[in-house]
Amino acid sequence: MLRFRGILNAAQSKRPHSQALNSFNSLHLDSSNQSPFNVGIFWDLDNKPPNSFPPYDAAVRLKAVASSFGVVRYMVAYANRHAFSHVPSAVREQRKERKLLNLLENKGVLTPVQPYLCRVCGRKFYNNEKLLNHFKQLHEREQAKRLNQIESARGSRRVKLVGKFSMKMDKYRNAAREVLTPKVGYGLGDELKRAGFWVRMVSDKPQAADIALRNHIVDMMDKRNVGCLVLVSDDSDFVDVLREAKLRCLKTVVVGDSNDGVLKRTADAGFSWKEVMLGKAKKEGVSVVGRWKDRDILKRLEWTYNPQLEKKEYSSDEEVNFETEDGEIMEGDSGKDDKFMQEKDNCAWWELHSDFDRRSSESH
Repeated sequence: MLRFRGILNAAQSKRPHSQALNSFNSLHLDSSNQSPFNVGIFWDLDNKPPNSFPPYDAAVRLKAVASSFGVVRYMVAYANRHAFSHVPSAVREQRKERKLLNLLENKGVLTPVQPYLCRVCGRKFYNNEKLLNHFKQLHEREQAKRLNQIESARGSRRVKLVGKFSMKMDKYRNAAREVLTPKVGYGLGDELKRAGFWVRMVSDKPQAADIALRNHIVDMMDKRNVGCLVLVSDDSDFVDVLREAKLRCLKTVVVGDSNDGVLKRTADAGFSWKEVMLGKAKKEGVSVVGRWKDRDILKRLEWTYNPQLEKKEYSSDEEVNFETEDGEIMEGDSGKDDKFMQEKDNCAWWELHSDFDRRSSESH
């Protein structure tokens, strides 16, 4: 019994291919139940600002695309002072048109079809400059008073004032976004913060934003906080970061306008800003995740031929260890076992082994 048990165990240990095929269904079920990736969005505002689109809308659409790859945990944007102070040409044209309309309304040449509505108090004006003066003289002063009261308060009183003025302050900020013109830039940083991004301004040194963003990405990879990296940039300096991410088995996605750029060739998937804003990238994200899961299954089922390992496993002179019922381990030689079995099989099927041994000894 010990010999047959040892031979059976040795034969079962020499079936890697059949075990891999039998585990295919379990691997497929495991892949379908995998937890979604933790997604991190890293935005290089110096290289790829949303000039052609409103910053808030671009940030919301970008988050929607990233959510198709998993759960968005981190949204980071880096830029220097010039990126926040820059005003795109489209925004400059809109401001020029607004000034021209205000001039025509003041002269009485042009009358708006619908009155301008104050989003704070609800008053109506037939002149945009009157609405602007009303907003600055009344609501902007009220907002400054509320902020001063909160800053001067301490302890529980400050907490109560924040709760008391929170709705009014939110209402003012939403209305001011439509009426007031930002003093610097066009409100890029504030709009991205409103969309949930963590915005960081770096120094004006060359490549300062790229270095800070690269270090942030590497730190996230070292801590294993993300499983999918979404990079918004066309800068080829981030190629090494993408390659390092792929070596660490992270999924990589690039958003940029350079279709033949080295970043999109290196990443697992790439989209343009137009595809992001039109919603095409979000629809394609589902198929991209499906391809990733299929590729992971194939990698887990992949088998490579190793001559030394195969020779060791399938060698006829391999020693087989047997385990007795008492837990003791006995060593044997599979070659000797085969010889022993052949000798036992030389007798006829109707003869006992004892008779065969006695007859063979008499013949000798």
